[in-house]
Amino acid sequence: MSGRLRTRLLGWWRRLERGHDLLLVARWRQGLRKEARREDDTLRALLLLESLGVDNPVAYETLDVVPYLVADFHAWHRRMGRDEFGDAGVCC
Repeated sequence: MSGRLRTRLLGWWRRLERGHDLLLVARWRQGLRKEARREDDTLRALLLLESLGVDNPVAYETLDVVPYLVADFHAWHRRMGRDEFGDAGVCC
């Protein structure tokens, strides 16, 4: 395949991808992000309640994901409206 033909095919493919994104993906992207954030917030709230001593009905399943959620706990409590959270050394 010649370089010129390859360049034309690549340009055509990129235009097709952009059109697909505009027609099919872009209109749903905001809703998908909002739903994903809601699910993340629900999971974080369950983990927080469990750490405060409230029984969690799905405790066994969430135990494995705790280390992964510690990293983004700060962003979550800021989004929930709390500038600082917990005692010194816990988060902020």
